[in-house]
Amino acid sequence: MTASSPAQETERHPQAGSTIGYFLIVVPVALVALCFAAKYGLVDLGPAARGTLIFALLFALMVTGMPVSIALGLSVLTFLFTLTQVPLEAVALKLFTGIESFEIMAIPFFILAGNFLTHGGVARRMITFATTMVGHWYGGLALAGVMACALFAAVSGSSPATVVAIGSILLPAMVRQGFPKRFGAGVITTSGSLGILIPPSIPMVIYAVATNSSVGKLFIAGIVPGIMLATLLGLTTWRIARKNNYPRLPKATWGARLKAFLDAFWGLLLIVIVIGGIYGGLFTPTEAAAMSAVYAFVIAVFVYRDLGLKDVPGVLLASANLSAMLLYIITNAVLFSFLMTHENIPQALANWITAQGLGWIGFLLIVNILLLLAGNVMDPSSIIVIMAPILFPVAMKLGIDPIHFGILITVNMEVGLCHPPVGLNLYVASGIAKMGITELTIAVWPWLLTMLCFLVVVTYVPEISLWLPKLLGMM
Repeated sequence: MTASSPAQETERHPQAGSTIGYFLIVVPVALVALCFAAKYGLVDLGPAARGTLIFALLFALMVTGMPVSIALGLSVLTFLFTLTQVPLEAVALKLFTGIESFEIMAIPFFILAGNFLTHGGVARRMITFATTMVGHWYGGLALAGVMACALFAAVSGSSPATVVAIGSILLPAMVRQGFPKRFGAGVITTSGSLGILIPPSIPMVIYAVATNSSVGKLFIAGIVPGIMLATLLGLTTWRIARKNNYPRLPKATWGARLKAFLDAFWGLLLIVIVIGGIYGGLFTPTEAAAMSAVYAFVIAVFVYRDLGLKDVPGVLLASANLSAMLLYIITNAVLFSFLMTHENIPQALANWITAQGLGWIGFLLIVNILLLLAGNVMDPSSIIVIMAPILFPVAMKLGIDPIHFGILITVNMEVGLCHPPVGLNLYVASGIAKMGITELTIAVWPWLLTMLCFLVVVTYVPEISLWLPKLLGMM
């Protein structure tokens, strides 16, 4: 007896689908009506009730399938005109000054650099180099995938870009060599998440803007956790490959390794330019992002010549589209956090948690659970711009280092990228591997468990994040 698909069930029971549809429409309308009832004095809502109501409206709008940016904007407007007395002039000023940040300019530059590198043959050369280094171990190509993802993460700043760049080349090669498709997809999906932990990282820039933290310190702090997680994912891959006796490649000669390194040299040099330049004080993170975009353009078009000048407008347009989407989300989120602060919601939350005697250990446990749950319905950028301004004041009151807190949030975002229903890496890898989301979700579990264990360690051992910035005299 075969199991029925959701589509078949909907065809058999069309009433069920229409009932759910009506419910999804009625709930946001009812919440907006409640807001207007409070505005005209029909219902008395306290500060806590107002805060809960606006979060409920935001969630209800997102559940309908509305883009996060639009849901955030509508929630802000509803709150602004019904539940608060904030002058419109103050809102307009905050809307402008909130995104008038030099650090925000790093986001479109890193996106542009990542797109040039994805299309410019850098990923292929990094895979070749990684294969010559670790291909002779158990699960050779899979281990090369983990290493290549870590290397590409250090130049792209984006997890989906890392999955596309490495997965589109490596997954077909792994299947041809005899690896199960499920195994290869699991490796690439989870290793691709290193794109936002190993600097440069777009989510780290967003966190820094949302909390007024140092982008440079966050980048340096992400190096040790990034290397640790890449190693743990590699060990998980090696253990599974050894247990199942997956294929290994012949050991490469040192001559072949040197040739592969020299071929990938211009791409690898970007890691030194960004991180070395920031630490050496040659330029700020935003200037480093601009440098990386120009450098990526030059090596993709004029050095490797895998990208023609005729392809450049397409890359620019794709980068502009993604940048505009992120900046629109940030704009609405800045206004959202401003209104939350005006209502003293972060301060009230900090006072309540302090009164409960939770301490930093209990608070970080709650933060992890909250962020992992948020990862079920939102993408990383949306979670950071909404949650960070609310949770950050509580963390500061409990004496948690802002840089450690930023790394903790970033690792949570990595996990969120790899589990349904909105894990972006899952959807990207699903398209490359031609696998269903359910099958891919099962495939990533061994690596996802490794990531969750690492999350616990990085949460309660702050020195993992803070050791390198302290060693370099940045803290």
